[in-house]
This record gives sequence, C-alpha cells and structure tokens, in this order.
Amino acid sequence: MNNLDYGVIGNCKTAALISKKGSIDWLCFPVFDSPSVFSKLLDKNRGGSFSIEVSDDYEISQRYIKDTNILSTRFASEEGIFEIRDFMPRYRALDEYYTPSEVYRYLKHISGTPHFRVHYNPVMNYGREAVTNRIFSNYIRTFSLVDGKYNMYLYTSLDFESILNQTEITLEKEEFLLLSYNQKLAEIDINRAYLEYQRTKVYWLNWNNRSRKFQLYNDVISRSLLVLKLMSYDDSGAIIAALTTSIPETIGEERNWDYRFCWIRDASMSIETLIKLGHKSTAKRFMRFIKNILKSKTDSLQIMYGIDGSRTLHEEILPHLDGYENSKPVRIGNAAYKQKQNDSFGYLMDVIHSYYFRFRGTLGEMEEMWEIVRALVRNVYEVWQNTDQSIWEFRNREKHFVFSKVMCWVALDKAISIAVLLGQKEYEIAWKKEAFKIREDILTKGWNEEIQSFTQAYDNTDMDSALLLMAQYGFIDAQDERFIKTVKRIKEQLFHNGLMYRYKNNDDFGPPSSAFTICT
Repeated sequence: MNNLDYGVIGNCKTAALISKKGSIDWLCFPVFDSPSVFSKLLDKNRGGSFSIEVSDDYEISQRYIKDTNILSTRFASEEGIFEIRDFMPRYRALDEYYTPSEVYRYLKHISGTPHFRVHYNPVMNYGREAVTNRIFSNYIRTFSLVDGKYNMYLYTSLDFESILNQTEITLEKEEFLLLSYNQKLAEIDINRAYLEYQRTKVYWLNWNNRSRKFQLYNDVISRSLLVLKLMSYDDSGAIIAALTTSIPETIGEERNWDYRFCWIRDASMSIETLIKLGHKSTAKRFMRFIKNILKSKTDSLQIMYGIDGSRTLHEEILPHLDGYENSKPVRIGNAAYKQKQNDSFGYLMDVIHSYYFRFRGTLGEMEEMWEIVRALVRNVYEVWQNTDQSIWEFRNREKHFVFSKVMCWVALDKAISIAVLLGQKEYEIAWKKEAFKIREDILTKGWNEEIQSFTQAYDNTDMDSALLLMAQYGFIDAQDERFIKTVKRIKEQLFHNGLMYRYKNNDDFGPPSSAFTICT
C-alpha cells in the first residue's frame, strides 16, 4: 500500500481524503457513513474525484497548517507558485459548533502566473449515479441523473464554464472553490472564504492548545490527536473506527470491511486517549452516545452501532467497483453488528472508570453513569461463560476466547473500583465474588500446561497477540512467570521480520498473510 498516502480534512460531521497531488479521492456527503460523491480511492475509473491539475513542470508538496486539520498542497514551477488550503469549516457560533457539510478549497496565490485546470468529476452513491451540472447565477448545481433530489452546490470565484470544460485557468490572485451539500443562504465570496478559513484555523489551534504537551514526539502525538478528533461525530458523540470502507488488509484479498461505524471497543480506546490528554468535551459527548444506545435498563450492548446509534447495519457488496488496487469486494454496511464480542464490556467500563476518576461531573451525571455501570455488569454476568467471536471478529466460529473473558474480568474490576468510590458496598462485595469466578476460570482453562502458555481459546494451542494486554489491564502481573512464558511464546509464534501477526490460525478466509501494526 505504498501509494495509500493521503491527507485528511474534516469537521466532525464528515471527512475527505486528499492525495499528495491535491485530488479529493474520497468524500461522503452529508455525513461519514453517507454514500460517497467522490470515490476514486475505490475505483480509479468509476469513482470520481475533484482535483487541481497542473503540468509536469510543477513540483508538488503537501503539509498540514501546523496544529490544525487544514491541509496545504503547494504547486511550484518557474511560471509561478500557489497553494490549495483545503478545510471543512468548524468553529463555535453562539452556543453551538458550526460544522456544515462542505469543503473549501482556498487557492492562495504566492508568485508569478501559475496555470491549472479544475477537474470536477463527482459520481454519486458510490459511483452508481452519474451526474449533470446546471449553471445558476452564483453556483453550479450538481444533481444525480438517477434521483434529482440528491444534489450539491459548487460555489466559486473562478469562471464556471472553465471549470466544467476543464479549460486552463491562470491564477493571478486569491480564489476559492466551495462544495456544499446545502444551498448557501449567505453570500459566498473570497472574503467569506477567507473568514471561514481563519475561523477554522483558530478553532483547531485552540483545540490543540488544550492537549497535554510532551518533550519527545509532541508533533506526532498532536497530529494523532487531531485525527482522532476528526473521527468523532458531533451530532451523537459516536467515534468511528475509520473514515473509509473496504481498504484491504492485504492487496488482492477479501478482508475488506466498512469501518465507518462506532465499535464500542475502538471508540473506548480513542476516548481513553483523549481523556488522558485533556479533552473532556469529546469524552462527555461519547458518554451521551452510550446513554442514548442504552436507553432502558433491559437494553443489551452491541459490539458496534451506526454513527446515529442505529443498531442494524445491513451489509452489501458493490460489484461495480474495482476496489482499492483491484482488491474486491467493496462493502458498505457491516454484518459484524450481529456478532458477540464479549471483550467490549471491559473497554467501555475502563473508559467509564477513567471518566469517573478524572472528571466526576455533576450528581445527575454520576447517577446516570452508575445506571450504565450496573447495566454493563448485568450484561457481563449473562455472557462471560458463553462463547463469542473474539476481538478479531471471526465470522463463522465461536469459542471460549481467553481475551474476551479477561476483558469481562476487567469490566467487573473497574466496576468494583467505581462502587468503592461511590460507597456502594453491597455491589462491591457481590461483584468481587463474580470477578473471582471469572479469574479462576481463565487461570484454570485458559492456561495450557503442555505448551506453558495462555492460549487464544480454551482447549486449543493457538496463540493470540491480544493476550499481550493481560498485564496492561491488570489481570496478571507483568512479572508473573505465566505471563512471561506467554509473551515468549507469542514472540516465537507470531513475530516475523519485526512485525506481529494477530494470530496465525485459519480464519474465515484462510490463514492471515499480513501483520497488524498496533500489535507490533
């Protein structure tokens, strides 16, 4: 995947991927999990893109405006230099955040008389619906030939005909392009574009300034945090696992999934990071999301949800798209929502625990959270002795996966700590008894005496890199001989050329052929 080198912009409603040459190759409107309007990422011929094209004489470079989610692509040649400043507006307006579904492309003239062409080629609904364009007095309206109600608006200071005919344009001053899902009510001109740019820049600078600072690797950590923030959906508080669908684990293979949804596990880990580094408001919105998906005391926790909290995520294959680097299939939706992955309870309880101990909140908030804690514990009581499909989402097999049971123990361990904080003695005593049962079950059945290691599942000898987290989550001491032996065996079985596999045993598609970076 050497050419998977994209910058990203967004505003916590949707996001776009922009190539090193300044081409928008992935954008979904109006929100993250909406159908795409540009999807060249998944099909170079049918997907559609929005690019600024220059001759081969130009050198092209790209960077983020420091400490922001504004992307700058610089075009330089002997005839002139200019930059595209790409961003999605995000800033506070009165008591709310202004986050419209729109992309600004601010063309900053630096020197000379550079020339370029605009290639504006949307194809709606994942490359299934061709479009037509109509010129109005102050915008180009683009609408689907299949469903005319699905449309968007291109505002610009450039000549409309030159854009649609892809004729050469000479840049002599600042210009802009604005692609909006909605028709704009305010007048859009270069001054407005610059104002939106400055407001958005100030927002991201202020947000980043609240992050904890580090002597080493601070720039890398800040950039990672900025991307994590982009993956939060303001309207509900959900955190999505990825901005894209169907980027393959291995080129040419079938493990291609739609990750534009909220996995409780992944979201909890992201929120835990944001909490530790100073971003309380994003964590509070995520807790609101959790409250909304567990509306009643009888609601069970799914492993994942739509960004609006929806529980059903119908999975569909799009055969007309070639896939990234011809890696089919392209999928939208994700049938994993039906799965049982019992490790999810531990991750969520861990982040709730951090929230309690770092932020406390009002009495009302603490009482609402306490109801969620008790509901999660009830869920753990019901499922910890059952089989599940593991952190790795095996689609057609269920086992007693050791790590899933470890995280059930973590859920109770963190709940016990919360009960102690709140003076809930009866719950503390009862939960300690159940946690002891889970721990003894794992130590007895999850340890394989013959190979001297914990294993992926009860009654087998397969190894699983997730077991490396047993000590981190407090289940076992890092100096315990059993954990040391497990780490050594994982290294022997799963470590290859400096990279770690998740597991080596067959899954639904055979043995995995790619390592997993985060495990390494």
